Amino acid sequence: MWLSKWCSDPDIVVNGTANYAKTDSYLSIYTLFGICQAVSILVSSFSLFTGTLRASSKVHKQLLQKIFHWPMSTFDVTPVGRIVSRFGCDIDVLDNNIAMNFQLILQYGSVILSTLFVVSYSTPIFTVVLVPIVIIFYIMQRFYASTSRQLKRLESVSRSPIHSHFSETITGTQSIRAFKLQEKFIEESQNKVDINHKCYYPSVISNRWLSVRLGIIANVVIFFAALFAVLGKNTMTAGLVGLSVSYTLQITTSLYWFFVMTSEFEANIISVERIRQYEETSEEKPWKIQNESVPANWPSKGEISFVNFSVRYRENLELVLKSVNFSINGGEKVGIVGRTGSGKSSLTLSLFRIIESASGKILIDGIDISTIGLHTLRSNIAIIPQDPVLFCGSLRINLDPFSQYSDEEIWFALELAHLKTFICSLNSGLLYEVEENGQNFSVGQRQLICLARALLRKTKILVLDEASAGIDLETDELIQFTIRSVYKNKTILTVAHRLNTIMDYDRIIVLDKGVIVEYDSPEALLKRKNSVFYEMASDAGLV
Repeated sequence: MWLSKWCSDPDIVVNGTANYAKTDSYLSIYTLFGICQAVSILVSSFSLFTGTLRASSKVHKQLLQKIFHWPMSTFDVTPVGRIVSRFGCDIDVLDNNIAMNFQLILQYGSVILSTLFVVSYSTPIFTVVLVPIVIIFYIMQRFYASTSRQLKRLESVSRSPIHSHFSETITGTQSIRAFKLQEKFIEESQNKVDINHKCYYPSVISNRWLSVRLGIIANVVIFFAALFAVLGKNTMTAGLVGLSVSYTLQITTSLYWFFVMTSEFEANIISVERIRQYEETSEEKPWKIQNESVPANWPSKGEISFVNFSVRYRENLELVLKSVNFSINGGEKVGIVGRTGSGKSSLTLSLFRIIESASGKILIDGIDISTIGLHTLRSNIAIIPQDPVLFCGSLRINLDPFSQYSDEEIWFALELAHLKTFICSLNSGLLYEVEENGQNFSVGQRQLICLARALLRKTKILVLDEASAGIDLETDELIQFTIRSVYKNKTILTVAHRLNTIMDYDRIIVLDKGVIVEYDSPEALLKRKNSVFYEMASDAGLV
């Protein structure tokens, strides 16, 4: 509008001579407009991208915190690909696409509004045509946005199986090669990508559909703007006509990108919706509880009592432990045996509250474990799991992640776990880098590292969940000797993989279909030849 005024000013040229003072004043104000525009673009872009990045970081942090506090039952029913997709594609959309979409919406929306304002200002009769055009715009935008949003949702849903299949393929590479199924898995991966492309292709088609129709409408706007400018030539200055026509010429591009960015913005909000779905899922019980009535040295005795305890893995599933009742005295060593699916591992998971009770309670030194925080409970019970878990990083971090122990204590724990000689042979010693999932260690060595980790903590209660499954008999005997000597006066619960490792234990729990069928000393159970334990010992060749 300033340029239009400048062009139409008759005082720019006086008697055939340029009025430089007038020109300089126009040019100075125009320069000031340019500087203000540059500053406003800089400030708006910086604030927009800073704000969206801060919002994305906050959403990512909330999602990460939520998933780390999921109960294990949620992981059982959630494919890894879906979780990876949330942290990969969806967070990427928040980091990059949404900020860009919002900026372009503001930019092209401003151009469209200013164009319509300028044309309506220069030719007021244009408002008669403007009303139906705006109505058509709105109808098209609603139709296209709803379609684009659903297509984006379909594409996001069809992307997760690609991540899941790829993760499964990488994990099972050795088995795939052993059975020569490479081509089958490649073909299956390609099929999943094809399905994803089938959902993506309609999005491209819908963009073309929108482009054609917006082009037609934009040309209609240009036509009427030019027509009304010609009809009103007697009342309009040349500068105003030029302003009106030049603005309408750029509306085609602006309209297209405004509608595309608006619809893409709505479609990208699906990523926020998908993330929010995970943020609204249930969490584990509180990690820490204020004003806990737990003694500082708890548990001091190591007494464990299950009182009418029942548990299930998820709601609406059958009970895996049914009204279990038994007590373990402090310092006792108790073996847990049973056929597959009898509930052995469920018993140990319940002790750590990995799965919460359906009814009844568990008491440790007389304190109901459901009344204390998970951190307090789990930090005071050591476990050597069935599947040894190691993380990327140094060996020292895997043994002592919170740097609570000295090197001397760590080396002593490694010596008790019969690993000191092997670790000393490594170039870096305790700083030796552990690969992903501990792939540069054998299964037996990983199990021994988990044993050293448990020995380092010196808790009153130790749980062994078939910890000797990946170890040879000789090493198993050494481990059992170490456990008996180090945990001489402490409570040990062992889910037995080999019955000979628990034959000298104080008592044996025999489980069958979630119910305790026998609970007595090994000698007493073996004397009853009709007992389940006697039958299992007979099958193992021990009697």
